[in-house]
Amino acid sequence: MSERKKWKQRSTLRSWTRNWELYLLFLPVLAYFIIFHYIPMYGVQIAFKDFIANKGIMGSPWVGFEHFERFFDSFYFWRIIKNTLGIGIYELVVGFPIPIILALMIHELRTGKFRKFVQTVTYMPHFLSTIVMVGMIMMFLSPASGLINVVILLFGGEPISFMTEPGWFKSIYVWSGVWQTMGWSSIIYIAALAGIDPQLHEAARVDGASRLRRIWHINLPGIAPTIIVLLILNMGSILGVGFEKVFLMQNDLNMESSDVISTNVYRSGILGAQYSFSAAVGLFNSVVNFLMLLTVNRIARKVSSSSLW
Repeated sequence: MSERKKWKQRSTLRSWTRNWELYLLFLPVLAYFIIFHYIPMYGVQIAFKDFIANKGIMGSPWVGFEHFERFFDSFYFWRIIKNTLGIGIYELVVGFPIPIILALMIHELRTGKFRKFVQTVTYMPHFLSTIVMVGMIMMFLSPASGLINVVILLFGGEPISFMTEPGWFKSIYVWSGVWQTMGWSSIIYIAALAGIDPQLHEAARVDGASRLRRIWHINLPGIAPTIIVLLILNMGSILGVGFEKVFLMQNDLNMESSDVISTNVYRSGILGAQYSFSAAVGLFNSVVNFLMLLTVNRIARKVSSSSLW
């Protein structure tokens, strides 16, 4: 072994021993991902098998892409894809820029107490559980006594049954989610804004730049890398519409616009005991999200200097 290799090995060993406390702190996180995210990948193979519980995963016969073909040929395939993609894009277009705007507005507040008050008020909805959130939605949108319909009646309109009309489902889902998460999502942008050099603003003021000009030419470019990274992550989960909230808001009357991949997997896999079929649908969803993540990351790397890798 050459002296250079020996020196590199000794240097690596010294680095490990010098920072052993940090590696020790990292171990629980590493163990969590290995145990709960990587080891369960072993079960993905049931998507390509006709899973029989008493035979186990290894004993079940292979069927190849039969379950995928069944999903693609199913009557509800395009409805599920349209709803999932529609909610995902709607959520991205509406829900992604609003936390940025909120962070810029909070950053511009000069009164410390009022700024803390605004932050507290906008953060609070994040801590509501999903079931409490859906309960509030149903209460406010009730056609008999809901606040929204009371206001509509005051202006001479007719009450609307928001929760049973398919056309309202996506908007209710997305905008209630924006209200609940925009304050919490703005924290990372506020932190990024705090790292911008104040001297840039002072120089811009001397040059006569207005507040809007400074936001556009200093604040937004300053947090652009953070925006790009979070946009890539959001694009990577565009088909990952959550199950719990959709399921709680779902009923037979709005099923046309509320049936998404996650609820379809629940009905077929849990209620229908079609484990292989539901695994195939879930794997299809994950693969599409992964490909979206790779594509958007590659585009971001070409058009800017910021990307995940």
